[in-house]
Amino acid sequence: MPGTIPPSQPTPFSRRAALGLGAGATAALALPAQRAAAATAVGGARLAAPGTQVRLAAGAPKLPKLNARSWIIADNDSGEVLASYNAHKQLAPASTLKMLFADTVLPKFDKNDRHKVTAEDLADIPFGSSLVGIQAGTTYSVHQLWQGVFLRSGNDAVHVLSHMNGGVPATVAQMQARAKDLQADDTHVVSPDGFDHKGQVSSAYDLTLFARAGLKSADFRGYCATRTADFPAGGKKTFQIQNTDRLLTGQGVTPYEGLIGVKNGYTSHAGNTFTGAATRDGRTLLVTVMHPKSGYEAVYQETAALLDWGFKAGDKAGAVGELVVPLSEQPKRSASPAAGAKASPAGSGPGSGAGGGLGWELGGSVALAAIAGGGLLKLRRRSRPSGRRRA
Repeated sequence: MPGTIPPSQPTPFSRRAALGLGAGATAALALPAQRAAAATAVGGARLAAPGTQVRLAAGAPKLPKLNARSWIIADNDSGEVLASYNAHKQLAPASTLKMLFADTVLPKFDKNDRHKVTAEDLADIPFGSSLVGIQAGTTYSVHQLWQGVFLRSGNDAVHVLSHMNGGVPATVAQMQARAKDLQADDTHVVSPDGFDHKGQVSSAYDLTLFARAGLKSADFRGYCATRTADFPAGGKKTFQIQNTDRLLTGQGVTPYEGLIGVKNGYTSHAGNTFTGAATRDGRTLLVTVMHPKSGYEAVYQETAALLDWGFKAGDKAGAVGELVVPLSEQPKRSASPAAGAKASPAGSGPGSGAGGGLGWELGGSVALAAIAGGGLLKLRRRSRPSGRRRA
């Protein structure tokens, strides 16, 4: 037939077309692996995807405009994640990592125990740290040390408690083990205080897990909700310390109605981070905001905006994922091919694309095109923090 190429001749694809087919084939081969990786992401596939994840029913309020590098909002009781943005992005956590420190060490000592601080207890505090003002030679109760941790984010209090706990390296190892139990796989602990150290990272998802675990403890809840306390100054003298959580105290921002806590943090490298919890009408919401791009108060303003949105949205915001249960609290299962999976397969469960929103099911051709264009999803990109100021 006229215009038909004889079978013996090669099809005259252009170089560009050939490259395009090659990229498409590569993407097609990679897609099943991408789906498998997303399906096993902690908390659900959508939380592993970049960008904003939300499922809104008709009449639901729009999400506020935020400029943080990562954030998440979840229901504390059900564990449902209502919305997120780069939830698993690994970033420097600053002093919000102290929530994991408290999850790990708080149960180990009676609050009435007393400890006389030595110079060795304070010898390894990073230069430029936030301090509550602990003095060598002075005796403090465990209760007072925890006030120093929660209210003033005192690295000196953290290091004294760490030395009481067997030393800083032992405490770091225990914190990493606790993170593993909580399934906080984005977190790598280098120091117990959250100060900037190379390789020390966490994520909005993990920090929210730490807060949720901590709030199960009456002592944890009590400390993070305390606004002021009298702290020993040596002899019989004391001085007042105030919580650095501005949404709790109202310093510089409007205090948030129903706020429980939990923990703020700042370093010159990490910028501002904050995890907050608030209760209204019997519902408790958790919010973590990491590294807003503008303003010292932005971390509090964006947290308040997310909390407002969550309480207004109610049941009109569907789950896009879940806060997983610690491994130690899960029922033991018999050995099976599915045992040990951390999330439901793609297409099922709250973290999938089923039931609305942009899931993997929607993205057959879209995902293929994105991957062919070089947009391979990076589930666990480790940042390299550097620079050291405060925590």
